[in-house]
Amino acid sequence: MQEIGERLGRILQAGDVVGLSGPLGAGKTTFVQGVARGTGVPPDRHVASPTFTLVNEHPGRVPLVHVDFYRIQDPLEVRELGLADAFDTAAVAIEWLDRFPDSAPGDRLEIEIAFADAGTRRLTITPRGERAQVLAAALGAAR
Repeated sequence: MQEIGERLGRILQAGDVVGLSGPLGAGKTTFVQGVARGTGVPPDRHVASPTFTLVNEHPGRVPLVHVDFYRIQDPLEVRELGLADAFDTAAVAIEWLDRFPDSAPGDRLEIEIAFADAGTRRLTITPRGERAQVLAAALGAAR
């Protein structure tokens, strides 16, 4: 999971949005840890799930904003997070985007992580928009 995330992180730019979905424990945060390495977040920076803080910001080649919608109950709460600026100035990774998909820009890369056989994971990558198509193609998953 981290290797694929790191590959994606290397090509992310400010304004790119990655939405992650899947059951608890599937590897969403692990994927974002790889993205963090790829975006140049310093190795001594702890990248953990923002389940309780909701938003974590990390410096790097491109700033990385890591968001978690798991505990959010209402779309108004999403607006209160103030993500509009982050969508313009950072790469944004949103865990549980499927809870409030309309809260992210239309051009985004969606990645669903599912459990597969023998402890492996299956990723379903869905590009939504032109930039997302570029990102998906770079991962070898263009549709």
